Amino acid sequence: MPYLLGIDIGTSGTKTILADHKGVIKAEAIAGYPVHSPRPGWSEQDPEDWWKGARTSVRAVLKAGGVKADDIGGIGLSGQMHGSVFLDRNGEVIRRALLWNDQRTGRECEEIVSRAGGQKRLLAMVANPAFTGFTAPKILWLRNNEKRNFDKVKKVLLPKDYIRYRLTGEYAAEVTDASGTLLFDVAKRQWSKTLMGKLDLDMDLLPPVFESTVVSGVLTKEAARSLGLRAGTPVAGGGGDQAMGAVGNGIVKKGVVSAMMGTSGVIFAYTDKMETEPAGRVHTFCHAVPGKWHMMSCMLSAGGMYQWFRNVLCGEEAAAAAKKGVDPYDIITTAAAKVQPGAEGLYCLPYLTGERTPHADPYARGCYIGLTPRHTKAMLARATIEGITYGMRDSLDIMRGMGVKASEIRLSGGGAKSAVWSQLQADIYGVDACITNSTAGSAYGAMITGGVGAGVWKTIPEACDATIKIVRRIKQDKKQVALYNRLYKPFGGLYEALRENFREIARTNGLL
Repeated sequence: MPYLLGIDIGTSGTKTILADHKGVIKAEAIAGYPVHSPRPGWSEQDPEDWWKGARTSVRAVLKAGGVKADDIGGIGLSGQMHGSVFLDRNGEVIRRALLWNDQRTGRECEEIVSRAGGQKRLLAMVANPAFTGFTAPKILWLRNNEKRNFDKVKKVLLPKDYIRYRLTGEYAAEVTDASGTLLFDVAKRQWSKTLMGKLDLDMDLLPPVFESTVVSGVLTKEAARSLGLRAGTPVAGGGGDQAMGAVGNGIVKKGVVSAMMGTSGVIFAYTDKMETEPAGRVHTFCHAVPGKWHMMSCMLSAGGMYQWFRNVLCGEEAAAAAKKGVDPYDIITTAAAKVQPGAEGLYCLPYLTGERTPHADPYARGCYIGLTPRHTKAMLARATIEGITYGMRDSLDIMRGMGVKASEIRLSGGGAKSAVWSQLQADIYGVDACITNSTAGSAYGAMITGGVGAGVWKTIPEACDATIKIVRRIKQDKKQVALYNRLYKPFGGLYEALRENFREIARTNGLL
């Protein structure tokens, strides 16, 4: 029986897993690379770094797993969403890619809404509002600011689809990632000719689009030699990292919702039919399950906010952790657990890099509000993880208002590794939580799509039923739920009170 590869092109590195035909992981590897920020709010990467990461991590898992090139039956791809890879007529990269958390395109978002004829018409065309992180405003930014580079562009690809091109020589996209470009008719599961026309963009810029389980190409001889694989190995469509993370956690049926705490924080809910939020406060995208959709939020700085707290304020804890051989987060979170809920009136707004959902605001910034002389570092830590989780609840409550029934919430990412934070999520969300045996995230979902494409499983739900099991349950504490319902109320009002101030700060400092 064949082995399968799942390759995830992340922001901090490329992760590859090797699994057998039962979905059991035999090896995994990560190859890291830098993020470039040439100006405040800008975020870029070199696509060549992704390719080097893919080559390195694939060869590493083949060696660690002791498998041969002929043993690999299929490959699935996942990747950071929304990033723009600009290619010339020869398929060469023109400039560094603009990433999902890049905030330079505020004016271009306004331009898109204007050209579309207003927010309601834009939602009718592509089911989502214009967010700075999406792909379409990046294309317009290139046209508005780097005309010479724009004139060279013949194809625009998403990050994982650039790796697909390097693997197969094929230009291709799939429905989950395409949904996040703002150029995709999510209802019809095809590129929006209407919006492309209004933006004066050539349809030839976009690649053909497929469902996630469709084999979109096979390994070329050159790519096979580079990765140590067999030419002709099928490569499935795969999906954006959030859709693949959801597949890798079994979010493929109604009533099951996921909360993923990575650098960003994502609430993800499966839906049988396409539904949009009237104000566009959460995303509506195509699901990797053919003919299905999902609602999704993306909080730009979830784990990223906690990482900033660790890096900037917790040097002592990091040094102590190094001596003890433990994770510094464990020390920080253990101290936070000893603090009473609410941290004596201290709130954290975790908007370090602006915010996407539910506040479409590139100028929002991180804040601590309510500081007094009594507050300690442990209290700051408590307020930080509470603020991040409140931010996640903002979007979950919007989805509940749209009729999403969350009978259980599956936790993943860094927030699921901590028993303290897992319980905190169950109590703040007000729903029982659980953790599955799937720890490889988006790479695991990518592997599943590769397996379906290769014929190992017939469908994604069948694959999830066969491979994903619940290993731990976290019951909500009713008393804590009631307490956090009360503590949560002021949180949303804090952003609203500061929204115009954030814009004024940006304007004063030349960032607007």
